[in-house]
Amino acid sequence: MPQLSNLYLFLYNSLQSIGWALALFRVLSNFLVTKSTDGAYASAGELICFLQTVAFLEVVHGAIGLVPSGALLPLMQWGGRTHFLLAIVRGINEVQELPSVFITFLAWSLSEVIRYPQYALSSVKHCPYWITYLRYTSFIVLYPIGVGPGEIWLMYQALPYIKEKHLYGDSLFGLPFSYYNFVQVVLLCYPFLWLKLYLHMFKQRKSKLTKQHPRKKTM
Repeated sequence: MPQLSNLYLFLYNSLQSIGWALALFRVLSNFLVTKSTDGAYASAGELICFLQTVAFLEVVHGAIGLVPSGALLPLMQWGGRTHFLLAIVRGINEVQELPSVFITFLAWSLSEVIRYPQYALSSVKHCPYWITYLRYTSFIVLYPIGVGPGEIWLMYQALPYIKEKHLYGDSLFGLPFSYYNFVQVVLLCYPFLWLKLYLHMFKQRKSKLTKQHPRKKTM
């Protein structure tokens, strides 16, 4: 059973690696050809939506103990990204060509083409230290870029369209507030939730790099 679990994790993370590498290629190719950030969603949006939706499996992996992450933090990450991507970016055509979409997609793609290969190789216990180091170091720059000028800025820019369109109605899940109000609350909470995840990743970095740092050979 452990061998089957590791094989499954290797295949899942390898397929995600290929998918995000393709997404990164599409985003960068469009930028280089058009010299513009406008076409990021048109070039890779649907692929990224698919990859992010499938990533719910990572919440399941943690919940059933297939990986040691638990379910809460993966659920927070998956929920935040998926809401941003499906409810706002995909749901509002007017925001799809904003530079913040390009920034988000670029930061996400760069992060995932490092993270998923590291997970894949670790699942079969053949991950070089330098990949682990890159995985637990690149987030220091990529994560704030994706969240700040990416996700948070785009949600703020989307507010007028949400209000104008009465997006998802004036009552959310039967509660006495609109989706517009919900996004306002999300924007207020986002920095605090992001900081919790960011600091957690620094703890992970210390633990993983200390554990896997190659020891000097004794004479």
